[in-house]
Amino acid sequence: MDTQIKDVARAAGVSATSVSRVLNNSPHVSEKLEKKVRQAIEQLNYTPSMIAKSLKRNKTNLIGVIIADITSGYQASVLSGIEEECARRGYHLLVSNIKENTKKVMDYLQVFQEMRVDGILLMHGKMNEEIQSFIKRTHIPIIAQADVGFDLPVVTIDNIQAAYDATEYLIRKGHRRIAMLAGDMQDTSEGRHRCQGYIAACKHYGITIDHSLIRYGDYKLDTGYWLMEELLQNRENHSFTAVFAVSDDMAVGAMNRIHDRGLRVPDDFSVISIDGGPMSDIVRPRLTAIHQPVDRITRTVLDLLFERIEPEKYRSELPPSGWVNRIPHDLIEKESCKDL
Repeated sequence: MDTQIKDVARAAGVSATSVSRVLNNSPHVSEKLEKKVRQAIEQLNYTPSMIAKSLKRNKTNLIGVIIADITSGYQASVLSGIEEECARRGYHLLVSNIKENTKKVMDYLQVFQEMRVDGILLMHGKMNEEIQSFIKRTHIPIIAQADVGFDLPVVTIDNIQAAYDATEYLIRKGHRRIAMLAGDMQDTSEGRHRCQGYIAACKHYGITIDHSLIRYGDYKLDTGYWLMEELLQNRENHSFTAVFAVSDDMAVGAMNRIHDRGLRVPDDFSVISIDGGPMSDIVRPRLTAIHQPVDRITRTVLDLLFERIEPEKYRSELPPSGWVNRIPHDLIEKESCKDL
């Protein structure tokens, strides 16, 4: 039979209220009382119920995170930073990996609600009417790390501008035939916006959009590998000299396929990506990329979330609903692109 507070109180010869005060570190507890209670707790091997404590305080110290793909190098680095900072603030994460499957999002949101999490982070841009309806009616603070396109505080880089800058960089190096390894068009932020930025840069410089040079994927390394194979098979009819990939993972996959075909980066193809994470330094040649500042993004996301979870502890002037914080990005030039 599980030990309860009343059993501890009986063993210590005090009231259950006194035991509760000791467990909750109340300042109005004498040393003598605390010693008696602690001895009884140790004697009975009593562990306070986390659920019971949470119900009493109306607070669980849990943060729900819905991540698009935990195998993504960039998302994994963001998640690592979030976990570290949440732990520092006394919170634990419940991480749900949807593997780019929008249908899973509602399931996890409902689980988070049932578990009474104190806040939710959305690390994806996949939305539908059901998800939007849930977000609008829930009282749980929610912050998005992707531009989801409706009333929800968002922290992200300017994905349109980032893609424009990457494409423009290649154009200024003399490339006119630029292939794109694009994301999922159901992704309202990264997928659509990065494609828009690529198209905008091409149009600005008078380059005709060749849709046969655009391949759509899911940001993963193996996807980049096989999409690059498709492009290489069509190279005779659709020549190109550069590749813009919307994630480090897809860029490295493309570089691997180029190498396996007996070709070289950047001698045969220049390659650029968005993310600029650790993988961009590991691969050879090192990958030129639009760098997303993970530390700043993580810090801003959590500041916004905790301002809502603990308004009495943090500043009270919150940005309006639907506010988007665009974190500046940088283009880090390395060795994967050449001048024509």
